[in-house]
Amino acid sequence: MPNKTIYVSDSDLPLFQRAQEVTGGSLSAAITQALRRLVDAEEARQAGFAEVTVKVGTGTSRRQQRFHGVPLGEWSRSDRSHVESYRVWRSRQGRYVLHVETSEQWVHTAGPDGQVTGWRKHLAGDQQWGQIPASARLEVFETLDEMEPKVPAELLAIVSANAELPEVEDLDI
Repeated sequence: MPNKTIYVSDSDLPLFQRAQEVTGGSLSAAITQALRRLVDAEEARQAGFAEVTVKVGTGTSRRQQRFHGVPLGEWSRSDRSHVESYRVWRSRQGRYVLHVETSEQWVHTAGPDGQVTGWRKHLAGDQQWGQIPASARLEVFETLDEMEPKVPAELLAIVSANAELPEVEDLDI
């Protein structure tokens, strides 16, 4: 295996040592891992894709997921109890990535069977309430037809109009 020499300034030495620690002990593996990520991100950027980081999960147990994509559309809707926000991207592999965020939701019912409605529910003696925590999910679809039942029709129209646009259009001007 060929050897390569890297010159590191004294001020950067702690960074190299920390990289070696977090990747399992091999400085070569740390450098290779970092270069792979750098090349992947730069190739995506040059092709017109942005790095996208979203949160998924429920309540406080959310985690982050990251990918490269081109935004195709966004749509939100709400009712008296919560908000839903939809965002769609085209991934580097040509798939459709859907991210749906739902705000926390308060639920309130009244009456012994929970069926009292209208202004009377605020006067009923038996009241129940609770909270559904905020959540978010990420789904990937091969086609728009697969995604159709998962999104509002208005968003599907927006995404369909933008789906065939090139990531980067090179102009000869």
